[in-house]
Amino acid sequence: MTTTPDYSSLDPCVHCGFCLPACPTYLATGDEADSPRGRIVLMRALERGELGPEDDALVQHLDACLGCLGCEPVCPSGVGYGRGIQTAREQLFATRRLSPLAALVLAVFRREGLWRPLFTAARLLRATGVPRLLAGRSRTGFGMGMLAATEPLSPTDTVIPSEARDLLTPAAEPGSARSLASLGVTGQGSSPSLRPSASPSSPTVALFRGCVMDALFDHVHDATVRTLEANGYRVIEPAGQACCGALHEHAGDRASAEALARLNVAALTNSADYIVVNSAGCGALLKEYGHLLGTEAAAALAARVRDVSELLAQAGPRPGGPLPLDVAYDAPCHLQHAQRVQAAPLAVLGAIPSLRLRLLPSSDKCCGSAGIYSIVRPAMARAVLDLKIESFAGADPLPDIVATGNPGCLMQIGAGLRAAGLPIRVAHPVELLDESYWRGGVYGTAVRGER
Repeated sequence: MTTTPDYSSLDPCVHCGFCLPACPTYLATGDEADSPRGRIVLMRALERGELGPEDDALVQHLDACLGCLGCEPVCPSGVGYGRGIQTAREQLFATRRLSPLAALVLAVFRREGLWRPLFTAARLLRATGVPRLLAGRSRTGFGMGMLAATEPLSPTDTVIPSEARDLLTPAAEPGSARSLASLGVTGQGSSPSLRPSASPSSPTVALFRGCVMDALFDHVHDATVRTLEANGYRVIEPAGQACCGALHEHAGDRASAEALARLNVAALTNSADYIVVNSAGCGALLKEYGHLLGTEAAAALAARVRDVSELLAQAGPRPGGPLPLDVAYDAPCHLQHAQRVQAAPLAVLGAIPSLRLRLLPSSDKCCGSAGIYSIVRPAMARAVLDLKIESFAGADPLPDIVATGNPGCLMQIGAGLRAAGLPIRVAHPVELLDESYWRGGVYGTAVRGER
């Protein structure tokens, strides 16, 4: 039995145009058909049968949507654009073939036996330092820049004031509480006895590991565990997890997204009080598992999903040692628009003494990553990214670090900064809080690198 595509979420649209300046592809092209309003017209034509799934122009403009949902918060009529574009993509997926590249990427992410060896090889390449050397503006160079951007922060990427750095001896590790104390730098958490032990009444948190985060950003997982434990949570890591399915869902491959979602529901149900996610894209879909699967178990799981910044902000978070950095926060679309989480990441960064937090004019705009979008539509992705990089380049002073909570954004922005020759690193907000905790002695006498 064929289900009629449901475009009812688009019904409130009055074509007012408030969405146009919020749409990154419209800003990049100036084409009405690349705006939410124009795409709604195309989706209505698809719904009525006036245009078919084989229409090249229809496919071109609908596929060009990043799915950033920047149009939804500015819409005075409450149009559910995200639901509409997802319905359209499912309808197109059912009647046409994806490009060979898109089909290959989705097939890899469908099976851990494929993506894990691939990312393991990428990590080995990253460790050679070659990606840093080859990063540039060409397509290959940009790919190398994306891989280089997955490197963990080192103590030299964070800050020790130059006058203080000269006083450090080789035996004094920059991130240790001892070295800071020897320089007269003190702050909340300088005592090695401050790291709390979980009590039986502490909330339990199940860490969602995902795929890209697990393989290329495991240092962010480690920082997530440490900072949550330092704020009174007990963290567990249930077995049997899979890719969240967001890439497949965005491409209209609902069947694959549902299959992956069912694996995660089985692995995570009844595992903990909360499910913590440190990838905005993964978190957005996990919070939609109830809608995706339509089961009580999926809805119950979705209700317990939290971004790591939400849990840390809920607990305070406790402050750490000083990091006198200029940090520009860049909001991931699927955190600020899809999940409507805006204040929590700022609270996490605001808990770091001496950190100078800034929001640049482009902070609420998409970077062009959008899952596999930057792979299959690199020209448009780079055009969208260029608008953001210009904002960073024009900042005075330049930020030391751009902080953002999504792996695709970290890689896309990091590669763009390297291609532009800007001496700015990228980091997940929890990495900076973790470094602050190391410097402030919150972790006590633990050796860096331990859980």
